[in-house]
Amino acid sequence: MTRIEDKHTRRRLKSSYATTIVSISLVLFMLGFAGLAMLHGRRLSVLIRENIGLSIIIKRDVKENLITDFQQSLEKQPYTKFTEYIPREKAASDLQEALGEDFISFIGYNPLLPSIDVKLKADYTTNENMMDIEKQLLANSIVEEVIYQKSLVHLVNENINRISLVMVGFSILLLLISVALINNTIRLAVYSKRFLIRSMQLVGATQGFIRKPFIKQGVLHGIYSAFLALTFLALIIFFSRKEMPELAEIQDAGMFIILVLSVIVLGVLLSFISTYFAVRKYLRSSLDDLYQ
Repeated sequence: MTRIEDKHTRRRLKSSYATTIVSISLVLFMLGFAGLAMLHGRRLSVLIRENIGLSIIIKRDVKENLITDFQQSLEKQPYTKFTEYIPREKAASDLQEALGEDFISFIGYNPLLPSIDVKLKADYTTNENMMDIEKQLLANSIVEEVIYQKSLVHLVNENINRISLVMVGFSILLLLISVALINNTIRLAVYSKRFLIRSMQLVGATQGFIRKPFIKQGVLHGIYSAFLALTFLALIIFFSRKEMPELAEIQDAGMFIILVLSVIVLGVLLSFISTYFAVRKYLRSSLDDLYQ
């Protein structure tokens, strides 16, 4: 009879452990998915910002070597991602292709001026920075005009900031909910062993001695749960890239490593803290409290 009871007890413990690991895994998966969305969103915002640029219109009859020197000086600026020189002939050819007709033959000459297209680094695509860059460029004697879409720059920055705030708020809310869920899951697991804790106290075991195996088990559960959650995340990334190969452009190996480490640390930390306080509660409980 004792063996049957022992088997039944072990089966219940294994079931309890499995439930705890699965529950924590699901919570860590949700947190990891939110983190993945934020990382992708951040990378996507950088790509969008770096597609914002400006066109520097060069004055007529400026010598080619002066334009080349000016372009080289632009490429050394901290705000420049890359530059492209567009001669008058190429500008005319591009416009003819867009219009679908030969406007030069109609008016008798090429009215377009040479230009340099500049793509900016993401950190410099704010309205204030671009206005400063515009003033700096206009101070050059060979520059006729600086063109960029001010309304588009404002709209892009405004929308990116709004989306970032929403995602940060959602992530904080999800983290609070996750902490509560993990805490309750571990408390229930420790609750089932409250009489074992009392028995160990009665035979003279110290609080540190009683707490140690629970903490060790909690940390292991956190690690197992983190790896299970990361497996699900890796599968989602794999199948997403299979369906949408363009996602590879906004994925960064370094960011994914940070996400992996964050999920593992979070799993271990939350499990450790929740287990510590759950065990402490029953170490301080009276006998009557154990039956409640």
